[in-house]
Amino acid sequence: MSAQIIDGKSIAANLRADMAKEVEKLKTSGITPGLAVILVGDDPASQVYVGSKIKACKEVGIESFEHKMPASSSEQEIRHVIKNLNENPDVHGILLQLPLPDHLSEVQEDLVQTIAPEKDVDGLTTTNAGKLFLGHNDGLVPCTPQGSLKLIHSVETNLSGKHAVIIGRSNLFGKPMAQLLLQENCTVTTAHSRTQSLPELCAQADILVAAVGRPKMVQDDWVKPDAIVIDVGINRMENGKLCGDVDFDTAKEVASALTPVPGGVGPMTIACLMENTLKAAQAD
Repeated sequence: MSAQIIDGKSIAANLRADMAKEVEKLKTSGITPGLAVILVGDDPASQVYVGSKIKACKEVGIESFEHKMPASSSEQEIRHVIKNLNENPDVHGILLQLPLPDHLSEVQEDLVQTIAPEKDVDGLTTTNAGKLFLGHNDGLVPCTPQGSLKLIHSVETNLSGKHAVIIGRSNLFGKPMAQLLLQENCTVTTAHSRTQSLPELCAQADILVAAVGRPKMVQDDWVKPDAIVIDVGINRMENGKLCGDVDFDTAKEVASALTPVPGGVGPMTIACLMENTLKAAQAD
């Protein structure tokens, strides 16, 4: 029996529809949620992402403020933009589109930390990361892990006691994903490129989450029969097509549920960004 394909597009569309109602309610009390996006340089993938975020803002009724800066921008210039946005009462969420151009790679983390925690809709400041780690629910949680958890919940609401394996340990995804699954009472294993016997470990997972950025790395024999598989990877193949970190065609014959690429985690990330912006505006 083939796996249930988890339709991130339709789940995200339902989430946006619910949010549009909440935004409308907030507007009647005189608050219009505002999201500012800072795009430094002209990286094509980043431009596509930013375009999708601006489009989602329109659909939900969130006001967007786009700040396009040249690739040659200095650290000080970016700090200045962030400072102004931190102080702007019309802006409830600030997103610094990553990665930054190469000459800024060493200060990327420092720049993220200058965003006011209550406007940090990417959930990357130490304040929000700390709140997630301590299990406080008043922080802003990174969008991709949050969206991934919603996709898992769309097929299984009770995750208590399940073994979850996450391949990837980044601050942006792997670590916050582990925290969210721990809060669901899962037994969580965080694996990475240096993990020994990785295929065997993955094959023990009731929930397998792949976020490594290697096309079709996860094969069918890495998947436990009837596991839920969430594919966070997005890779462009030589033929121009997109694929995930999971070999979709073989894994779907083993898993109970599986996200496609594209159309799985991606739409949920943007929907959760809208949700974080709304949450920040409601807390204002």
